[in-house]
Amino acid sequence: MTSKLTFESLRSQISLGEDSSRQFKQDITNTESLAAEMAAFANTDGGTLFIGVADDGSVPGLSSSDVARINQLISNAASQGIRSPLTVESENVAVDNGRLVIVLKVPRGIDKPYFDKNGVIWLRTGSDKRRVNSKEELRRLFQLTSQFHADELPVKAGVDKLDKLRFRDFLRDYYKQEYPDSSEELLQLLQNMNLAADDGKMTLAGVLLFAEQPELIVPQFVVKAIQYPGNQIHTSDYTDTEDFFGPLQKVFHDALAFIMRNLHKLQAGQGVNSPGVPEIPEMVFEELLVNALVHRDYLVSAPIRLFIFDNRIEIISPGYLPNNLTVEKIRAGNSNIRNPILMSFAAKGILPYHGLGSGIRRALEKWPEIDFEDNHEGCLFTSTVYRSTTVETTVETTVETTVETTVETTVKTPEMILKALAENPNLTLIEVAGSIGRSVRAVEKASSKLVDEGKLRFVGPKKTGHWEVL
Repeated sequence: MTSKLTFESLRSQISLGEDSSRQFKQDITNTESLAAEMAAFANTDGGTLFIGVADDGSVPGLSSSDVARINQLISNAASQGIRSPLTVESENVAVDNGRLVIVLKVPRGIDKPYFDKNGVIWLRTGSDKRRVNSKEELRRLFQLTSQFHADELPVKAGVDKLDKLRFRDFLRDYYKQEYPDSSEELLQLLQNMNLAADDGKMTLAGVLLFAEQPELIVPQFVVKAIQYPGNQIHTSDYTDTEDFFGPLQKVFHDALAFIMRNLHKLQAGQGVNSPGVPEIPEMVFEELLVNALVHRDYLVSAPIRLFIFDNRIEIISPGYLPNNLTVEKIRAGNSNIRNPILMSFAAKGILPYHGLGSGIRRALEKWPEIDFEDNHEGCLFTSTVYRSTTVETTVETTVETTVETTVETTVKTPEMILKALAENPNLTLIEVAGSIGRSVRAVEKASSKLVDEGKLRFVGPKKTGHWEVL
């Protein structure tokens, strides 16, 4: 280990309790049980076992002989109890009365899935582990390691469901090729393009891209859009709603049109008879919608949801970021191919796709007020575009000359943060951002400055503390 834990830092970690990355064990006596815990961590995001710590967070510790025995169990479990073998790190931390705690760190696996000795695959769920016991979960695990892709799965639809005119136009426009004369040639071409499987059924990518009515074959893969008055979801109160289905290209254009018709239009110095420009550039939503349609997890049977509020637009995609991707990495332009067939056809002109990993960066360059949430527990990825809180109106009147007046009303972010936290000190910064219509990054930056200026402070532990406006 490159860093040595002190008893105080150990106590600090234990005080956070058990979760998906921390597990307490008062003692270890069984190699198979330990191997299952380690496999679960490796199959998920890695984590730490604190051995010598009870479930309630007390620290009875271990004797020196216990430590020697358990370290041998760790070695056996990592090398012989798991397939493939794991490389783990352990550190002994001294506690009271000469007792010790073993801090066992299990890395995120690079050769998933990991099986225990009995061939069982384990995953972490919250503060516990569970077996992988369904075909869908196993597929998702293989998908995470790029050994399998959902868009190549055959579906219950034959080539007769193909939209012949749409596919003919694509062949002509991109490949300068005529539509095949025979059904045998057509099937062979579709198989060569990964749009049909060996058994003659269309793949999921083939259905989503070129089926005549994809919603009759895979009804769950649609976009559901709704506009709410105000900034909260209502059970029955909305101002606009629509479901979008059909081939992927049609879904994209219809969903984009829904967003654009519900945005404010600004005159921006133009005449009153001009259509105006949208409050947020259209290109921002082009990039985010393409990202949602091409990179979503198609092993999750759920629609993409599109919510429009007064202060923000949310695009919610099923599935969290794959492999080692994080929000910080996608902001920097990194990407990972979850659906390579869909992505390759998007790049052929089906969608306005401009290159791997560049879409998020282009959207941020045009409109920096975008937040991303990677929710592993809910298996969702959310892009939140914050609308401007500046109200801009242009009034044009003609007497003898044209008078054009622009009125702007703004409230500074720090003032809004202080007001929100004065009213509810228990809000998180994410909740503050949502309530005032600012991005999380902007709120974090402004609140940090307020703390430095002595106008704001956080009191108590991270999970149960509260804000205090000074």
